[in-house]
Amino acid sequence: MNKFKKWVEPTFTVLCLLQYAQGIIPLLITRGASEGDGVNPNAFNYTPNLFLFFLIYLITIGLLILRWKKVIYVISQDGWLWALLGVAFISCLWSAQPSVTFSSSIALTASTLFGLYFATRYSLKEQIQLLVWMYGLIILLSVLFAIVLPQYGFMSGIHEGAFRGIFTHKNIFGKISALGGIVFLLAVSTKKSNLLLWSGLVSLFVLLILAGSKTALGNFLLLIIVALIYQILRWRYYLLIPIGFALIATGSGIIVLFLQDPAAGLDLIGRDTTLTGRTDTWAFAIDMIEKRPWFGYGFTAFWNGLNGESAYIIRSVRWDILDSHNGILDLWLELGFVGVVVFLLGYWTSVIRAIALVRSTNTPEGLFPLLYLTYFFLANITENTLLLKNSLFWVLYATVVLSMLIPQPMATSDHPMQGGFE
Repeated sequence: MNKFKKWVEPTFTVLCLLQYAQGIIPLLITRGASEGDGVNPNAFNYTPNLFLFFLIYLITIGLLILRWKKVIYVISQDGWLWALLGVAFISCLWSAQPSVTFSSSIALTASTLFGLYFATRYSLKEQIQLLVWMYGLIILLSVLFAIVLPQYGFMSGIHEGAFRGIFTHKNIFGKISALGGIVFLLAVSTKKSNLLLWSGLVSLFVLLILAGSKTALGNFLLLIIVALIYQILRWRYYLLIPIGFALIATGSGIIVLFLQDPAAGLDLIGRDTTLTGRTDTWAFAIDMIEKRPWFGYGFTAFWNGLNGESAYIIRSVRWDILDSHNGILDLWLELGFVGVVVFLLGYWTSVIRAIALVRSTNTPEGLFPLLYLTYFFLANITENTLLLKNSLFWVLYATVVLSMLIPQPMATSDHPMQGGFE
């Protein structure tokens, strides 16, 4: 049993996290197909991938049963997460594709249960350690794929030569890796002399540049800056309040300048005013939302190519898109205004808890929930990582939400400017 807890279970967890990140297996199944190379990604047999998830579901349920008392306690402490799952299930009643909604809701629930397992089995510090191992595997395997199997490690088609590592698209690699920045940063803060951790942080930065994912690279750098700024939350009130107001005033000034000339601001980061066509997509998505504003089209029932309700948007933008490139808009399309409200209430409640956790601890891991919730917000502005089945982003969202319901070490300092990076 000791060996199982020390080695077997953590190894299982890391491999599961890698699977939820959708690394390796989907890339191998699609044989390195790329966007724009004429290959239909839906033409492949994804049964092996689904089988792995089914296996994870069964093992996760078994592991949750082993600590059922703690699991029941955590479940009973937060209703918003489970309410959102309930809305997803109930949307079968009005879904444009009831059977798809039902099966997707089961997968979403199973993904949430893995987040519940991750939260109840490991402390925040242990979670970060396991995520470091996962990102270490991603870096190592991605570089190996690029060297040994370049037709897999690099994209062809319209993104010819872009690095994607063990993922099917450079943007997926980007979204996953942007989060890795804060994982390595928090790990490095406790072991400053650890060369491997510093190498991981630098490697992710370099690989993001090779991937050419500007949004992900921007989020990577922004999260590191934000992590440093969040240290202010741990200061005494007589320092926190004036400096907080100064930061808010500075941020507001930058926003005003940006709104006066958005084209110039976007040009600095290599974007146009349509955000590479995203704003056009958003306008057409809003058209479809207006047709069913309250309850949407059902969980995962909207986007179905030219065969479903999404045909209007695809024909309008003349681009075979898979989502609206905005988390809230996609949530609104699927679960309507009701689903959006339930999610936002739960999200805001979790943000308040995360700020309280930062204030009550001085450990690096105490920052992780607030940093992840920040990333979750940023990532859903121009992409959709919100309510996704079998997704690392949703698993980690459930994990941080539920982890904050479990008492954490309350290490504080009397020093007025004591922060988490020791």
